[in-house]
Amino acid sequence: MRADEDVAAGVPEPAVVLRVEGLTKSFLGTTVLRDVDLTVRAGEVHGLVGENGAGKSTLMKVLAGVHQPDSGTVRIEGREVHFTHPVQAQRAGISTVFQEFNLLPDRTVAENLSLGREPRRRGLVDTRQMVEDAARLLADLGVEGLDPRRVTRSLSVAEQQVVEIAKAVGQDARLISMDEPTAALAEHEVSLLYSIIARIRARGVAILYVSHRLKEVFDLCGRITVLKDGERVVTAAAAELDEQSLVRHMVGRPLTTFFPDPAPGTTPGEPRLTLQDAGNGYVDGITLQVRRGEIVGLAGLQGSGRTELVEAVFGAEPFTRGQMELDGAPVRVTTPRQAIRHRIALVTEDRKATGLALQQSLLDNALGVVRASFPRRTAAARDAMPGTLSSLAVSARSLAQEVQYLSGGNQQKVVLARWLAIRPRVVLLDEPTRGIDVGAKHAVYELMRGLAAEGVAVLMVSSELPEVLGMADRILVMRDGRLAGELTGAATEEEVLAVATGADTHEGAA
Repeated sequence: MRADEDVAAGVPEPAVVLRVEGLTKSFLGTTVLRDVDLTVRAGEVHGLVGENGAGKSTLMKVLAGVHQPDSGTVRIEGREVHFTHPVQAQRAGISTVFQEFNLLPDRTVAENLSLGREPRRRGLVDTRQMVEDAARLLADLGVEGLDPRRVTRSLSVAEQQVVEIAKAVGQDARLISMDEPTAALAEHEVSLLYSIIARIRARGVAILYVSHRLKEVFDLCGRITVLKDGERVVTAAAAELDEQSLVRHMVGRPLTTFFPDPAPGTTPGEPRLTLQDAGNGYVDGITLQVRRGEIVGLAGLQGSGRTELVEAVFGAEPFTRGQMELDGAPVRVTTPRQAIRHRIALVTEDRKATGLALQQSLLDNALGVVRASFPRRTAAARDAMPGTLSSLAVSARSLAQEVQYLSGGNQQKVVLARWLAIRPRVVLLDEPTRGIDVGAKHAVYELMRGLAAEGVAVLMVSSELPEVLGMADRILVMRDGRLAGELTGAATEEEVLAVATGADTHEGAA
């Protein structure tokens, strides 16, 4: 039973763990939080949503002691607190799980879980006790098969996320703030996080949950607070909202649909990208076509070979067998430079690590690919770039602004702009909307529809099945490095998962 249901049934509300009143914070004359109020109760999962730049991260960093507010008050269990350092926030009972993990990669799981409070015996760290404590903590959270003696570097992303959350619980936190905890997780790994959160709630710990995945927000949260342009728009019980009303609060306008329809007159044409029995050390026996003006979704569980397939097409891990054709002509792509010369674009999964030069300007990032591969077109691309960025609704102070200071959604739009500059024939998208808000997602979807209308072939990898179903004309499903089946865009999530897991009784030929 959620907190709002408890109140309706006449059960007293749980005690207030966090109360924020009138919180205001500015940077360089720009107000990013303005008079924000927030209340989170014991045992409550409270959703915090809003577009990129709405102020969510700044609020979390104020609570974590990273930033100090200009005005307003923060109370923990009725006691007013003032933090000038993250350690003070932790001691007061606030732990924060940020998107970027804060683990020591060369230490063991146990060492990370007990960092700064290691058990001691006769003046020395009691390693045996530390491992036992870590095992007990993981067991209490329902985590199985994670050896506390393992080196953190060897863990999967999902396992590292578990360690981050366990570390917060182990610090006797009264409030745990979670920033996009499932952003890097596959669908089947999210269920573990759900069960851990349920156990944390049962302990009476309050959770402030930030996510762009609206399904998770409604699944987990009893109440939801919406921020827009640094101000609180609404706080309401999740049962009083639906996705459409929540999006309307977030972006300030109704979105008639998350997934825009194809542009009028868009009809898939002749095959643009063709693979015939292609393979390398990661994928094998790949036969597929993506036609001009077509969006093909590439689905499958994590580790199924989706990313490896698009990287092979792009020449990052080139095919070593089989054949690849562009517009009916055989081509051999063994490096990304060759792929770019053939006007094949790849929007990578991790924009910060492999998509952008964070300390360079917006303009330098947007022109980076065309400068390197088509230098004679640089001047024309520079002249056209303001129009391209404007069409993508990129929000920035100027073209000279360093891209590291843009929101996640605007960073992703810059990545897309740099590939539009080469006038691509094929666009490979690997998790194109990961970690961006619903407004920015809609802009990406509109761009995909626009590319298709111009005859570009689009191959999209996504872990979000509603996104695949909403945007793809056809769906190819991968399993164990091979294409396991092909479905129409009218397929259901259950049908896609059945093929992805091997539970289907009739596998379609790709």
